[in-house]
Amino acid sequence: MIVGSRGDVQPYVALGKRLKQDGHRIRIASHENFRSFVNDNGLEFYGIGGDPHELMSYMVKNPGLVPGMESLTNGDIPKKRKVRSEESLQLAFMLQGCWDSCSSPDETTGVPFMADAIISNPPAFAHIHCAEALGIPLLLSFTMPWCATGAFPHPLVNVKFSNAGERLTNHMSYAVADILTWQGMGDIINKFRNRALGLPSLSVRSGPGLADRLKVPWTYCMSPALVPKPKDWSNHIDVVGFYFLDLAASFTPPDDLAAFLASGETPVYIGFGSVVVDDPGEMSRIIFEATAKAGVRAIVSAGWGGLGGLEVPPHIYIVGNVPHDWLFAEGRVSAVVHHGGAGTTAIGLSKGRPTVIVPFFGDQEFWGDMIHRAGAGPAPIPHRKLTVENLADALVYATSPPAQEAATKMAKQITTEDGVAAGAESFYRHLPLLNMRCDVCPDKVAVWWSTDQCLKLSALAAQTLIEARELKLEHLDLHRTKEYESRKKFRDPLTAGVGAFFWTILQCEAGLVELFT
Repeated sequence: MIVGSRGDVQPYVALGKRLKQDGHRIRIASHENFRSFVNDNGLEFYGIGGDPHELMSYMVKNPGLVPGMESLTNGDIPKKRKVRSEESLQLAFMLQGCWDSCSSPDETTGVPFMADAIISNPPAFAHIHCAEALGIPLLLSFTMPWCATGAFPHPLVNVKFSNAGERLTNHMSYAVADILTWQGMGDIINKFRNRALGLPSLSVRSGPGLADRLKVPWTYCMSPALVPKPKDWSNHIDVVGFYFLDLAASFTPPDDLAAFLASGETPVYIGFGSVVVDDPGEMSRIIFEATAKAGVRAIVSAGWGGLGGLEVPPHIYIVGNVPHDWLFAEGRVSAVVHHGGAGTTAIGLSKGRPTVIVPFFGDQEFWGDMIHRAGAGPAPIPHRKLTVENLADALVYATSPPAQEAATKMAKQITTEDGVAAGAESFYRHLPLLNMRCDVCPDKVAVWWSTDQCLKLSALAAQTLIEARELKLEHLDLHRTKEYESRKKFRDPLTAGVGAFFWTILQCEAGLVELFT
């Protein structure tokens, strides 16, 4: 289950292909926009609804977890509240879509499907609830930190100031994220649990931080060369390396791109993916003038909404859809400037390219900070503060020998990692295999439980025993390989103390905050 942009889906397509090679049937459940992309990579797809472009537009206005005053002033939050009262609420639709994806037949072939395990990113909020209803293992996975640590704050929480210590403030930011998430979505999630799953509601105490309290395993597809595993993360959390999907092998550049690359000094790359920009013309002007001021040529991906009618200068080449793993390789570009998406960050660093991050929202500033800390790029420049002068200065640094040396060093570390293979091993390591194996055919997954025989049985074993009249179908129960004590009460002093520290962590007006909705 993956909710998000193309950059969120692509790493799990790479992981899915690896798991399929190991003999597993893989279904990617995500937004309809990505059906062709998933199918073209040989994996099954199930549409869960939702519009990633709408989410992207909203998040650009609200760079952190807490909505800013601009969205409050423009009425975005009241608009979301109005939508919440409708049955067609996008979140509710996606929750149902995630649940349907666990057991619905293939939408194209009609072949039956039943999930034996779930791998999900956190924004697919149905994950733990679907796993609880089905009694199957869940592995959470993401491209950015989501587990509490004192090493750095939650990437989506606006940590502005604090009168507590840095590590305590960082750790508590994750509790704040959990509480705000539940504040905004808890009623919708509980309705989903009641009506779709037949599960009891969760309270304001049992809902926030549920996955953390139940020690649901995590696999982070981040490079430990860039983000070493924090010392306060326990053994159920793995940091395995980036998940790369090879798209370069089948790409042939158009003649005009090849000619531009060969016609002068190595250019830089500038692109902000599918991020929505309020004023495309102004963004284009800044880029054109900053590159000229820095004395560099540039390949520009104007995916933010066009050029605003500006004439393209000779030192700029406007590129369409080009695989980053091709463009960033073999010295085709000297540095990269982008929004800080985890996927683009991973590819750029793996190819040894110094990186300038212009964050718009979410985890993007986090990646900019990590890159700057490693010396492989300047400090991130928030998109609303981007100017000709600071972008030109950033380009000068990114094309300097110190930045290149730092990026090359990091690339050597990243290329020693095999994130996809390590991610697959992490998934297997966290499975409750003894409880998943059929007692008669250990190489098959157990789906039935025989009370009479006290046996876990695969579909094949059950059918064979029924045909041999050793068992009766009505005496079999569905086998549950994993149980989740979602309503168990926990004493969590950290979460309980969040209220007292809330004002020190969030810079916002009391009573005006809602999360995403």
